[in-house]
Amino acid sequence: MKPILIFEFNLNSDISSWKIVNDAVMGGKSESKFYLNQDGNGTFDGNVSLDNNGGFCSVKYNFEPIILNKNKCICIRCKGDGKKYQFRVKTNRGDSHSYVYSFQTSTLWQTIEIPISELHPSFRGRKLDMPNYDGSNLAEIAFLIGNKKEEHFQLLIDRIEII
Repeated sequence: MKPILIFEFNLNSDISSWKIVNDAVMGGKSESKFYLNQDGNGTFDGNVSLDNNGGFCSVKYNFEPIILNKNKCICIRCKGDGKKYQFRVKTNRGDSHSYVYSFQTSTLWQTIEIPISELHPSFRGRKLDMPNYDGSNLAEIAFLIGNKKEEHFQLLIDRIEII
């Protein structure tokens, strides 16, 4: 099966469809930004604050829905900071819940392989009593950090594809 490229970052990438969503939506004080660094990598960095019951930063990317059929895995080539992040997907942009997979980063380039069947449904940090993601439709992806502590973070992203 041919891989489906979701996004590959380079110095010419148009990242205008990547949007920051921080805990300010509920009164929090966390701050983050998303930009291309000097090497052309997608760079998600900022500071998570627990002030005003906050505690998360995220960046999301909406696109025309993709049907994944028999694809089994989402692969993310990234370089982190040793912190834990969540990769999140939505089948429809309007859904209130996401399907979530947590992953640990290292300070070296790595490829995170996320089995599609292990993305579990979640809403506001609570696992829902629904089936796991079935891969039938993909309309949004997101990265989120929210480790219940104040921290600076930086995640570099090279490529996201489905295999």
